[in-house]
Amino acid sequence: MFRKVLIANRGEIAVRIARTLRELGVGSVAVYTEPDRGALHVQRADEAVALGADPRAYLDAERLIETARRTGCDALHPGYGFLSENADFAELCAARGVEFVGPPPSAIRAMGSKQRARAAMAAAGVPIVPGGNAGSLEEAKATAAAVGYPVMVKATDGGGGKGMRLCERETELASALERTRSEAEKAFGNGDVYIEKALVEPRHVEVQVLGDREGRLVHLFERDCSLQRRHQKIVEETPCPVLEPATREALCAVAVQGASSLGYYSAGTFEFLLDRSGSFYFLEMNTRLQVEHPVTELVTGTDLVREMLCIAAGERLTLEPAARGVAIEARICAEDPARGFVPSPGVIEELVAAAGPGVRDDSGVFAGATVSPNYDPLLAKLSVWAPDRPRALARLRRALGEYVVVGIQTNLAFLERLIATPEVAAGRYDTGFVERRAAELTAVKPYADADVLLAAAAVAASLDEGRTARNGESRADDAVSPWVAVDRAARLGRST
Repeated sequence: MFRKVLIANRGEIAVRIARTLRELGVGSVAVYTEPDRGALHVQRADEAVALGADPRAYLDAERLIETARRTGCDALHPGYGFLSENADFAELCAARGVEFVGPPPSAIRAMGSKQRARAAMAAAGVPIVPGGNAGSLEEAKATAAAVGYPVMVKATDGGGGKGMRLCERETELASALERTRSEAEKAFGNGDVYIEKALVEPRHVEVQVLGDREGRLVHLFERDCSLQRRHQKIVEETPCPVLEPATREALCAVAVQGASSLGYYSAGTFEFLLDRSGSFYFLEMNTRLQVEHPVTELVTGTDLVREMLCIAAGERLTLEPAARGVAIEARICAEDPARGFVPSPGVIEELVAAAGPGVRDDSGVFAGATVSPNYDPLLAKLSVWAPDRPRALARLRRALGEYVVVGIQTNLAFLERLIATPEVAAGRYDTGFVERRAAELTAVKPYADADVLLAAAAVAASLDEGRTARNGESRADDAVSPWVAVDRAARLGRST
């Protein structure tokens, strides 16, 4: 095993990696930019190194590797995002004698372009969504006519829901091409696009794979990621509530088959679209750890970060995956649903996380933390486990109700409303469900009792003055302030 690992990321994923390193007895080194000087991941690591004032310094490959070498790290874990799917960075790590905790650069490169990934998976016998090239408007029209409208115009690089446009008819194609190319160029530095057939009301289901350097590959079952907003995942669960056993077996087998064709090792995720007939099609592969990995860990009892580290250190994969129960994750973000989900940076005045049996909170913030406008607004991932889906949903509703963030806007009320819909309770949703119900899910509800709100705010202000008078000393009975009452009433329009 490694002596020390540099965590080339920030926020909740950096905190999560640091925890596993501590359990392994491996030293951890965090990096941070000036906006993150007081961040939780800086506090949780054994050492922390400043990268300077530029918020983009997390993307400085040379500096990250130099920092790893200077601090005595023999490995680097990229988390997700930033440089986690950059083949050149992985190769540079190897050239400088720092082990990259992730898959081989050849696999990252093969799956980095969606067009190349489609061709590689088709050659490996993995079913793909019909589609083709869109190098020019004429070529795009020919491809769209061949597969039939509606179609998706998609960037060949990147991910995270960026660089995608739905096109219902040919008259929309020119505009869709122009806008997708522009967005792709800005986001990924590559404006190339292609076209795929748009499936009607599909499910988005992905399969977690894990492999070692000796060629052993396993799957850790599937996750349903169909609850999305603008192609960005909001809530994920495992197992998929509508997947038939035979389809599940075939889906997971195809993912292992595709990974094997790449000579893949480490953790990776195959993403598929599932149509109403139960047929599935390859969408893309993420050659990294996924944001939603906690639900897989909860149902399988596997620490995926630990497995990635062991594989990178040359150890054999001995895991025999088995799954039990149901796990669901909700992404808590600093954003304002009532204003189109615009980011909500600022200082978190109060934070009360959910707790209790079967509740997991992967957080990167704390009361008093500053949420920077420079980075992704994800604050925490709230995950629950229960023996069956009704109990898992009830637990998630309870946990969301307990979770309080004061000082900035969050999507907590939106998540509560989403989980409470009859369609989600029954598992009857698809990738367009949130967009269709956006108006009711983001509606601003009137306060239930303005007098109660004003009274709670007055008590909260009085408590704050009391804390100041005690020169920062705190008591157990101050752990949850009356600001919680303000938050609950404002969020849900209830009397307190």
